[in-house]
Amino acid sequence: MRGLIIAVVPLLVLANVPAAASERWFNQDNVEYGNKVFQQNCAVCHGSNAEGTRDWKKTDANGNYPPPPLNGSAHAWHHPIAQLARSIKQGGIKLGGVMPPFGDKLSDQEVLAAIAFFQSKWPDQVYDKWHQRFMQ
Repeated sequence: MRGLIIAVVPLLVLANVPAAASERWFNQDNVEYGNKVFQQNCAVCHGSNAEGTRDWKKTDANGNYPPPPLNGSAHAWHHPIAQLARSIKQGGIKLGGVMPPFGDKLSDQEVLAAIAFFQSKWPDQVYDKWHQRFMQ
């Protein structure tokens, strides 16, 4: 009986441990679809791997900031999905930026797929911080 208790207790403990945050909200199909959407609409400015512009923290000659990385190395991970989607749909022009709105061009499904694609580029540590902040 003692051996059974020793074997069962670790299983009960593991059953109550939440899944690792690095288990993403999206699946590979979302990422593949998002890659297509991203390449067709976002890559021209944000780079094909969501790497952004090299000097994205410095303003250009017009005083505008270049497109930031979306691969987890900039500030995108500081925002919940709803805000990321709103930024894509509404663009940044109203806020003094230069990103055009994609609300008339992309469906909600396409926007979420694009987010899945660039979040797939986030290292686990970055995704985990984001997940703990916005998905708990």
